Amino acid sequence: MDNILTGLTQTQAADISMSQFALSGAAALLLGLVIAFTYMYNTRYTKSFVVTLALLPAIICVIIIMVNGSVGTGIAVAGAFSLVRFRSVPGTAKEICALFLAMASGLVAGTGYLGIAAVFTAVMCLAFIILNKLDLGSKKNSDKYKSFRIMVPEDLDYTGVFENVFEEYTSSYELVQVRTTNMGSMFRLTYDVVLRDPSKEKELIDRIRCRNGNLEINVSRQATSATEL
Repeated sequence: MDNILTGLTQTQAADISMSQFALSGAAALLLGLVIAFTYMYNTRYTKSFVVTLALLPAIICVIIIMVNGSVGTGIAVAGAFSLVRFRSVPGTAKEICALFLAMASGLVAGTGYLGIAAVFTAVMCLAFIILNKLDLGSKKNSDKYKSFRIMVPEDLDYTGVFENVFEEYTSSYELVQVRTTNMGSMFRLTYDVVLRDPSKEKELIDRIRCRNGNLEINVSRQATSATEL
């Protein structure tokens, strides 16, 4: 307890020369640029996010250098960083991974292990490029995964109307959404399906048109929900 109280009252970071500070900061900034250019490779990105990846390691590096030896300052910095989530929008899993990589590189550089930071960043960036090239995790035969948005009149009991048609043309199907539209005079049904034979998609649409009164049918590729990682 005495050690903790002493650390809380300590306000000065451990002594560090300007040359060490400049070297660590420059190394962290260089690593951030490497991470930023790696993320830009074969990936959709925004300018603000790329700039953030380039600067984040240097910021973390400086914070780690200044916090070194001061428990009180460390607690204050942790509290400040915890507020960032209230100003953040949901991101993809790839963006979160890139941010953690940038923070980890800056942390290692801030502790003085510049060689380890360089090797770690190089290995992770290389792995990022290779996994993107391999297209790891993508759905095979993605043209089979479709979403059908079918308009039906309000007087049509849609329960069980399209099931036997989907059973004939799809290997699996699921009604994921029912929504009223056109001032409540119509329903929009959304089905996620897996087609048995993508070449028979038009034939399936024609069968559905015979049952929904030839109203609008929209077919699109299934998209992962924005709330999922």
